[in-house]
Amino acid sequence: MDTDTGLQDFSHPELNVQVTAIGGSYFMLKEARLCLNGEDILYLVGAAIFDTTCCGTGGCAYALVPGFVKQRRYKTDANGRPVSRVRPVSEERIKKKIREMIINIESVHQVDFM
Repeated sequence: MDTDTGLQDFSHPELNVQVTAIGGSYFMLKEARLCLNGEDILYLVGAAIFDTTCCGTGGCAYALVPGFVKQRRYKTDANGRPVSRVRPVSEERIKKKIREMIINIESVHQVDFM
């Protein structure tokens, strides 16, 4: 498994706040953690709505995985949002396992890793 090198700060987004994008909008619905091999993995569940695209409308639910939590909400950023220290998931075998776990827990169409 990865070592503790490559740690990154992750600013937690506000939940249920709509963000307008070029083809529609998205918002984060939920923040959760799951345990894998004794380590907490932070993930977010979001929804996207495609309603201003030139090729139709639609939407999807997805999960975003910042990584393994090393320090949870240990400071705030310039916008006052909590920041956690995470180690991104780099190993494909572990990404596959995490993806399977999240899909079994949440009603999402895709799982993306930061």
